[in-house]
Amino acid sequence: MHKCLVVPWLFTRYRLFSKSRVLIVAIIMALLSTGCTEKASQKNQPVVDSVSSQQNLPTLRIGVLLTQSQTEQERMIKPLKEYLEQSLGQKVDTESQSKIMGGQGRHKKSDIEKVQGAIASSVDFQIAKDYEQIIDWLLQDKLDMAYLGPMSYLEAVDRGAKVEPLVAPIDKHTGQPWYRACIIVKKDSLIKTLKDLKGKRIAFVDKLSTSGYLMPLVTFKKLGIDYDRDFAQVLYAGSHGNSMTALEDGIVDAAATNISSYLKRQKSGNLTSQNSRILWESAPIPNSPIVVSKKLSPELIQRLKQAFVSSPEGLEDILGTESAGYTLVTPSDYAPIEQLRKYLNLISVPVK
Repeated sequence: MHKCLVVPWLFTRYRLFSKSRVLIVAIIMALLSTGCTEKASQKNQPVVDSVSSQQNLPTLRIGVLLTQSQTEQERMIKPLKEYLEQSLGQKVDTESQSKIMGGQGRHKKSDIEKVQGAIASSVDFQIAKDYEQIIDWLLQDKLDMAYLGPMSYLEAVDRGAKVEPLVAPIDKHTGQPWYRACIIVKKDSLIKTLKDLKGKRIAFVDKLSTSGYLMPLVTFKKLGIDYDRDFAQVLYAGSHGNSMTALEDGIVDAAATNISSYLKRQKSGNLTSQNSRILWESAPIPNSPIVVSKKLSPELIQRLKQAFVSSPEGLEDILGTESAGYTLVTPSDYAPIEQLRKYLNLISVPVK
C-alpha cells in the first residue's frame, strides 16, 4: 500500500488530487461503460525522519521530452535544476530558493531545516526527442527520473521499466491535477464537428501521447470515424508545439493537443482566439506523472516528493504547460488510462 508522507502543505495538495481523482475516474470510465473503485490512505508522519551523510553522492539523471526549441528548453530547465540541487544538496538556503523565481517559497524555513543533509551531488537533465527514447533510457538504466505522459508511463511499465509515479503538476487554469485534450482548427475553417474531419488532414503528437493521440482516438471510435481510412493525411508532429505549428502553417486542417498547451501557445501571438478555435475537448485526464526509479533509495524518493510538493510559486513546468505546483500520485490514479488503452488495443506487449 502506498504511503503518503504528510505535513500540512503536502496533505492539502494530496487531498486536492484525491477529490479530483473521483471525477476523473467517473467521467473517463463512462466512455467504456465500466466501473472502477480505488482506495487511498494517508498517514500523518514526518516527510523525512533523518538523512544520513553519504559518500560518493550520485548525480540524479532526469529525462524530459523536447517540447520547445533546444535553447528554450534549456532556459526552462535551469531554474528547476538549481532548485532541485539546492533541495537535495548539503545546505538549503531558503532565501536563495525564493530568489530563483523572484518570489517567496511555499515552505517555512523550519520545514526546510528538517531535511538538511546532502543526498545527491547534482541534477542532470537529459532531453529526448520523443517518449520512445525516454522509455528506452529508462529500460537501459540511463535515467533515475523522467517526465512522462499517462500513456507513456503505462507503456514504460508494460515494457519492464521499474518506475513508479512520484508527483504530477496541478493545472494552473483548473486548479486541479487534471487536464483536457482538445482538437483545434482555424477560426474560419468549415470544419464544425468531428465528423467534418473526414477527408481532412490532421496532426497528432505521437502514438504515446495521451492528449495528443489516445483521447482523440477514443472519441473517433465512438463516433464511427475510422482512423486508418477517414483522414486524407495523418501527421505525427512529435510534440504539442509542432502539432500546433502544423496548423498555423496550413500543413494540416486540425491539430490534436491539450487545453493548457493551447492557452500557453496563444501568448506567443501565432495562434490566438482570433485566428483559431477549439473544435472538441475531452473529459478530464489525470495529469502527466513525473516517474522515479524504484532503485533509488527511500530517502531520496521522499526528498524528491518534498522538493516538488513544496516548490516555490512561479516555478515553470518544463514541459511547456502552465502549472500551479505539484501533488502526489499513485499507480492507481492512471487505471482509467489503462482501460482506454485496452479499449483501443494499444497495449503492444504483455503486462509484466
